[in-house]
Amino acid sequence: MTVKLNAKAFDHAKKLIEDDRIVLDDRDEWSEHQPSAAAENAYIEKHGLDEYARWYLGIDDAMGEDTKGRYKFPYGDFERLHRCGVLSAEVRAAQQKYTDIEQAAAHLHGMLDGRRAEAKGR
Repeated sequence: MTVKLNAKAFDHAKKLIEDDRIVLDDRDEWSEHQPSAAAENAYIEKHGLDEYARWYLGIDDAMGEDTKGRYKFPYGDFERLHRCGVLSAEVRAAQQKYTDIEQAAAHLHGMLDGRRAEAKGR
């Protein structure tokens, strides 16, 4: 299995943060916030796989191009980026030694923590 960083998804995630389309939640909330399989299927049906892919930091080259399984390390709910999703992706990528994905998630984590600090300062 060759999983590499999905650069389009990384750029999309940074844009979501810049546009303040984020949820500043905690890591343990991801199990409640991540999209269900039914939500994923509905999103693909409405928007297509290319749009779906923008919500996943990893691409598994061993999987077929026209499959959901090709995309790994989700970070949002198809509307907003969730801090808990980024943290989960960062930890899982580190465990599986996908350094490029881990570093991208760490970068997003830093951006989100900056936003969190700004929000507390208001």
